[in-house]
Amino acid sequence: MTTLAIDAAALEKLVSAAVAAPSIHNSQPWRFRLEPATSTVEVRADRTRAVPAADPQGRALYVSVGAAVLNLRVAARHLGWAPEVRLLPDPAEPDLLAAVELDAAAAAPAPGNDRLYEAIWRRHSSRLPFTGEPVPKAVLDELVTVAHAEGAGLHLPDHTETARLLHLTAEAERRNTTDEAQRTESRSWIRSGEAPPYGIPVGALGPQDLAGHVPMRDFSAIHAAEHQAPALFEHEPRIAVLGTDRDTPEDWLRAGLALEHVLLAATIHGVRASLLHQAMEWPNLRWEARDPRDRPGYVQMLVRLGYGPEGAPTPRLTAREVLEP
Repeated sequence: MTTLAIDAAALEKLVSAAVAAPSIHNSQPWRFRLEPATSTVEVRADRTRAVPAADPQGRALYVSVGAAVLNLRVAARHLGWAPEVRLLPDPAEPDLLAAVELDAAAAAPAPGNDRLYEAIWRRHSSRLPFTGEPVPKAVLDELVTVAHAEGAGLHLPDHTETARLLHLTAEAERRNTTDEAQRTESRSWIRSGEAPPYGIPVGALGPQDLAGHVPMRDFSAIHAAEHQAPALFEHEPRIAVLGTDRDTPEDWLRAGLALEHVLLAATIHGVRASLLHQAMEWPNLRWEARDPRDRPGYVQMLVRLGYGPEGAPTPRLTAREVLEP
């Protein structure tokens, strides 16, 4: 069995790819540590970057970390390893969310992995209007397939169900902007001027929908004079519903793996994405987001897909800032 050394340069590449993943409010709630004896990269939750008002269970934190683990796996394959990912590997360490073993070289490159790796650096959430051009069925089918490969489902609702989900999201957005704890917390993650490399810069927020049809998150975090002017969004947004059969911490991690795989695959095809998470932050609205005509399951994320301008990048902590000795 061929082995590859995990030197400092390789470790920095692995972790830099991992931290490029999306996270709620760009909170980046993760830490990494190399265990040299077992050639394992451990991925831990950083609870100091939790967002308790929006995510009291920590579900979104797990989803965020799962997305980082997907990027780490893609980067490891790109560098020639055959990574083995174990989720929640040690019940005695609840903050150890994943372990990625890198003790063997891959026999052959994983098909399509290099394109996913390239997409890591080009993927940005877009809070801007899309053109309304439909995403081809073949692309949507591929996104469904990659989500399934990670142990999650991706449902493509019809017109009526999309309208219902947008209505739930609008209600959640109304609550988020009127609830003091939510409003204060979201405001605290907005960054302007010289700021730490996490949170969301003012310039990346995007406008609100002039017609009020697509309920984009308004962080209630900046002065009215700094808001972008409202703009018309697409009339018929393409929403995808990411869900899991169960709702355990492992399912949340798998949802993160699936979410990032979907986002990278969309990026490869030039499809932009934004995450509509508002309804997930209110238990009754999250429960209502389930399609009553579908089998039982749990919604983890709503993803808006389409074509349009590339979203503004958001800052990231460096590999050295998130690596533990």
